[in-house]
Amino acid sequence: MPILKLYKLYLSPEKEFVKKLKNILGFVPGNVTLYKMAFRHRSAAKILKNGSRSSNERLEFLGDAVLGSVIAELLFKHYPYKEEGFLTEMRSKIVNRANLNQLAKKIGFDKLIQFDQRSVSIQTKHNSMLGDAFEAIVGAIYMDKGYNFTKEFLLRRIVKPHIDIHTLELTETNFKSKLIEWCQRHGKDVLFELAENGEGESTKLFTISAVVEGEKVGTGRDYNKKNAEKLAAEKACEMLSI
Repeated sequence: MPILKLYKLYLSPEKEFVKKLKNILGFVPGNVTLYKMAFRHRSAAKILKNGSRSSNERLEFLGDAVLGSVIAELLFKHYPYKEEGFLTEMRSKIVNRANLNQLAKKIGFDKLIQFDQRSVSIQTKHNSMLGDAFEAIVGAIYMDKGYNFTKEFLLRRIVKPHIDIHTLELTETNFKSKLIEWCQRHGKDVLFELAENGEGESTKLFTISAVVEGEKVGTGRDYNKKNAEKLAAEKACEMLSI
């Protein structure tokens, strides 16, 4: 084992954290600071000298994109004759917040997350915090090790042992129906509104907002209108803890 890795594991001030990461992820991190940030919820954000807040939100944004790309390629190759709508729905089943929350807890991320217990409810912790940390860790690995390493990590350590694609294919995850049924039970109005595209964006891109009682609770974007509605409904279900 290289000397630098030995130092991080046995001599560095962060050795306990590095050992836990190695046990969970299967490798010794390079830039430890990235991984510490990935587990820092916004409720425990540090204020930097420039006034900005250091939490896992930026890494979460990056990790979401990298994870979506890896899963999209996996499904594209796994289902060579399926159409775009099917692939989009399957990707949503794998990367939706509820599934990422379960994966994060199963892997052991819940033991490493830093958050302010006074300001974070139990519901918030279970509904979004774990999944957010999962995506942030993917972002940290990407920044630390690059795309190919991250792709191999996700396929070998996450998809293969923890995700049964065939079972997911047979699982119904209709977020739009769930949202509509929830609104009907609670006597709330729900609409799916089409928003105008931004300047320079393709006219074929649909941006749909799920609006409950006049409030936007989820937005989805896709080149297929129905898929954009599904994505908006998924975000809405996440926001409303349905």
